[in-house]
Amino acid sequence: MSLVAHSLDVIKSLQAPTGAYPASPTFSAYRGYSWLRDGAFIAEGVSRHGDVAGADAFHAWCARVVGDRAGQVDTLVSRAERGEVVSAAEMLPTRFTLDGVDGDDDWWDFQLDGYGTWLWALREHVVRHGGAVAGVEKGVRTAARYLTAFWQVPCYDWWEEHVEHRHVATLGSIHAGLRAAVALGVLSATESAAAAEAVEGIAGLVERDGLAEEGHLRKWLGSDAVDGSLLACVEPFGLYPAGHPAGEATVAEVERQLARDGGVYRYLDDTFYGGGRWVLLAGFLGWNHARAGRRDEAVRYLEWMAAQATPEGDLPEQVPGLLLAPDRRQEWLDRWGPVATPLLWSHGMYLILADELGVTA
Repeated sequence: MSLVAHSLDVIKSLQAPTGAYPASPTFSAYRGYSWLRDGAFIAEGVSRHGDVAGADAFHAWCARVVGDRAGQVDTLVSRAERGEVVSAAEMLPTRFTLDGVDGDDDWWDFQLDGYGTWLWALREHVVRHGGAVAGVEKGVRTAARYLTAFWQVPCYDWWEEHVEHRHVATLGSIHAGLRAAVALGVLSATESAAAAEAVEGIAGLVERDGLAEEGHLRKWLGSDAVDGSLLACVEPFGLYPAGHPAGEATVAEVERQLARDGGVYRYLDDTFYGGGRWVLLAGFLGWNHARAGRRDEAVRYLEWMAAQATPEGDLPEQVPGLLLAPDRRQEWLDRWGPVATPLLWSHGMYLILADELGVTA
């Protein structure tokens, strides 16, 4: 079986009856939970390969989960408008149980990027297949209201770290998500205007404070470091698209600092499981190369991703070779067990890059 076919099979077989995609079925820290961010890219992968029903079910689940919290969002927004401080612990969670309720495990839970990424992926899916997903309007409006109100607030990044900073990849996902929400046509005129104002605010903030002197995007405002998540700000989110000098500089700097022998690190100070190279980030780098017309480079990243599969064809979260901090690996093995395998996001990214390159088998 090809890795495309196996990836589709893994994702379909593990999708919950509710429509949620589990991050990883057996990994101790992820088991039983679905992330909006991971799931959005998983849904994008299967949508590209014709699993319309699977992607529809995921987007409908997201809309129910977010829409069910409309009252909570209204309360948070009202409090913020009155000048009250809203703590990170009071914000919407970044991950939900497969049934769509808040988990009861401690987690680094205030992340805005997933809400923006879901809106972006929903719009991509709707445009691709030419039909609306039923019942998403309340969820879209709730997510857009939440992001419009709180996009300037520091929160955890893609990796559940550094809640004290404003992360450029998070801003890029919100920028893309709010643009998508407006384009979906379900916001009121007032909501659309507020979303458009936030989009302009994000663009201006990143232009002022999110670019290093060398012209590439920063990991967070005020830092000159880069992060693998910044690749998404170029393709697919289009904050600085392929061909824009800042986009080109970002892809080049991420590749220069973080790519090694086909794999891509999250960031240079990473110590999680020893700081390995992440399969899904190779997918993002390949995606950017493909969109920029560098097919040969993109193919090399797709081939590296495929080479990391287990004998059964499952893709892990990260791989143990060429670790940045090998002395830190054992502590994570002791804490959470072996690396998450399969990681459905890795399979989703393989499907996306395969589609970009016309690989169907």
